Amino acid sequence: MPLAITTDLTIDSNQPLQVQLYQQLAQRIIDQRFQPGSQMPSSRQLAADLGISRNTVLAVYDQLKAEGFLQTQSGRGVFVHSDITSVLRSPLGSKTPRRSISALKPKINTLNIDPIRTSDLDNNLPFTPGLPDIREFPIRHWNRVIHHQENRRPLMGYDGMQGYLPLRQAIAGYLRSSRGVHCHADQVIITNGAQQALSLVADIFLQPGDSVLIENPGYRGSRYALGRYGHKLVPVPLKDQVLDVHSLPMAGQAKLLYCTPTHQYPLGGILDLSQRLTLLNWAIENNTWIIEDDYDSEFHFYNKPIAAMQGLLDNSPVLYLGSFSKTMMPSVRIGYLVVPEFLVDDFVAMKRITSGESPLFIQAALTEFIESGQFVRHLRRMRQLYREKWEYFQSLVMTSLADVLTPVAESAGMHLVLEGQFDDLALCHWLREKGFGSAPLSAHFIDGHSEGSHSPRSGLVLGFASANQTQMRNCVELIREWFDAMP
Repeated sequence: MPLAITTDLTIDSNQPLQVQLYQQLAQRIIDQRFQPGSQMPSSRQLAADLGISRNTVLAVYDQLKAEGFLQTQSGRGVFVHSDITSVLRSPLGSKTPRRSISALKPKINTLNIDPIRTSDLDNNLPFTPGLPDIREFPIRHWNRVIHHQENRRPLMGYDGMQGYLPLRQAIAGYLRSSRGVHCHADQVIITNGAQQALSLVADIFLQPGDSVLIENPGYRGSRYALGRYGHKLVPVPLKDQVLDVHSLPMAGQAKLLYCTPTHQYPLGGILDLSQRLTLLNWAIENNTWIIEDDYDSEFHFYNKPIAAMQGLLDNSPVLYLGSFSKTMMPSVRIGYLVVPEFLVDDFVAMKRITSGESPLFIQAALTEFIESGQFVRHLRRMRQLYREKWEYFQSLVMTSLADVLTPVAESAGMHLVLEGQFDDLALCHWLREKGFGSAPLSAHFIDGHSEGSHSPRSGLVLGFASANQTQMRNCVELIREWFDAMP
């Protein structure tokens, strides 16, 4: 049966018809979209389908036969050469050269990529920082929620760039009651995780040459989003595991300051009320916007966390962000931004340009999960579970590794930081080979250096939330083995 090849052929009547048809047919044969030995349509049929002269088709067929792409079988018609591969390797087939696409690679600014190169699958290893205990997620209730939503036809269409209104209302209500955030649904923008929220902030606020103040050490994802266009990242040191607010006057002018005040990442300190007010007043005086990443605020074990900075002052210069990746599961890929009303249109417009809508079906399911009370119940259970894991893992470390590693107690939540003088990158690689995730503490510093020092500060960031007790014991034994083998 002849090929039905005219559906994706495009002929521009303002350009040479023979050249166009020749190039398109030859390229399809080269790409083997037309399989070797397949029959071509008759010249009469192809001309009629394309609305061009039959003589044009005959001329192209003759040229392709002369170059070995096509061959005539007497009494049957015209066919793609049965051994087209050998034809393409010969000088005869070289008349349609294929240029290497590597020459088309764009010139882009390279990112400061982590020293550990891993596959995405490695991000699900036990002790991977930021990975929750997925085994304890209430999957049966989540499946019921999914089933409730899956047949709703309105969820099969478009909704809006800002996000599903019922979800924005649910998030605003939760943030007001649990975090003291001053907001309503119209100020909430749904994003594809916290990382997109950071990228939107950078796209809207930063111009070439602008500076961004950033905690040092700090969340590596913030460096990628806020510094990806060559913006200057100015490290702000920590003091007692939190942002040193009194060092800010020496940092210089900046458009943005990124921080994790409720649970500093990775060291876990909490800015007290006085420090928060000092930071807010400094930002107002210096025309700097604060990006408040409320990371891990739900998982404080012994004390109720201090309210978010965003709600401490009216009209505070704060862009508040969070996500459901740690509180639920990473695959939900839903985050949120809370911004002043006068900025909402700018963020929605930028989201329209860069990504479009967030998945409506997942937004609707998440809304029901929150409104049913399951979200708060899940958080309560996980807070108790993570506390037990943290206490157990820290006791193992103190029993077996106290001579080589020092736990940073404030890093409670979903991870534990173990400091010491060693090659933390090498140990992370070794643990990964043994099936355990981790991150080197030194990688969380800009240029790998600690505050006020030219010496790398080394350690392990271990996400105990995803590990069970057996895995905790095995991991500690492996770390002990690694140190005992050191010269």
